[in-house]
Amino acid sequence: MTRAIKVLRAGPQMTVQDLGRPGFLSVGLSRGGAADRLAIAEGAALLGQPFDCAALEMAGSGGEFEGTEPIRFALTGAPMRARIDGRDLMWNASHTLEPGERLGIGPALSGSYGYLSVAGGFDTPVIMGSRAAHLMARIGTRIGQGDALPIGPDPDPARGAKTLDVEDRFKGGTVRVVPGAQTGLFSVEDRARLAETDFTRSPRGNRQGVRFDFDGPPFGADGLRMVLSEMIVPGDIQMTGEGAPFVLLPECQTTGGYPRIGSVLPQDLPIVAQAAPGAPLRFSFLSLDEARALYEDETTSFRAIAAQVRPLVRDPREMADLLSFELISGVTAGQCHDEEGDTR
Repeated sequence: MTRAIKVLRAGPQMTVQDLGRPGFLSVGLSRGGAADRLAIAEGAALLGQPFDCAALEMAGSGGEFEGTEPIRFALTGAPMRARIDGRDLMWNASHTLEPGERLGIGPALSGSYGYLSVAGGFDTPVIMGSRAAHLMARIGTRIGQGDALPIGPDPDPARGAKTLDVEDRFKGGTVRVVPGAQTGLFSVEDRARLAETDFTRSPRGNRQGVRFDFDGPPFGADGLRMVLSEMIVPGDIQMTGEGAPFVLLPECQTTGGYPRIGSVLPQDLPIVAQAAPGAPLRFSFLSLDEARALYEDETTSFRAIAAQVRPLVRDPREMADLLSFELISGVTAGQCHDEEGDTR
């Protein structure tokens, strides 16, 4: 029987995602891929496999799953309550699902997108170099009840359960912004106001992008009628006709005519993607020189994640600092009793 995960119950926006399909902007197709690329890398690191393995993206809530054979899996991204047959599971960790067991994943406790990665990756069809569903382009489909998702060979079946500490990017926060070609269309006052304003994530948003609400007058650009439709990419901050910022995400269109006040740094974009409705957000402008100084190749940053993985349960034989742990607590008088009850 083919290695597979059977979907017994699925949330409304569940899709297979990887790092997307770059290189098709010229034909009108945006990169797509996971809304939170870090979560894909974290899942791969926990399972000891390449970062381009496809995972299951769960928007807002998870589902219920069953494996056809023992399957190692990892849970990353927005924390969700997860259990196997009533046994609670740690998030940001890897586990094993045995045949006959049921993995249940509930609603997000914070954030928006949770990820279920499996050892070997989901072996769904490759379309234009990627397994990622791009719903706006009608590539791939949502995952639903009754689907059976094939899985590739496990690269390391004997690998034990692992865990990983991650920064909390699931409750909003401050994201860094670099100026772009259209930033000068906005007044100095509006640019300063953008950095001073407290925004909240609007309920209006999807994998194309998310809107942020605020109190105060709308943001406007000078010479708006002269703005041409130009190439846009994930992270760009468009000002809609209502004067509210809209941050683009992986399934954004490839060109757009709304003026852009700047672009969110790629390493901060997961904060935007994971912001649940009502989450607070602030923008902080950097100069291009400051942004260049912070730049790190994505492959390098993903490898750094892999270096931080540690065993979920530590093996005493591998603990060089074993003697520093208090393995037995309490104090005894050093006395014991023989079978007749006499103290020795």
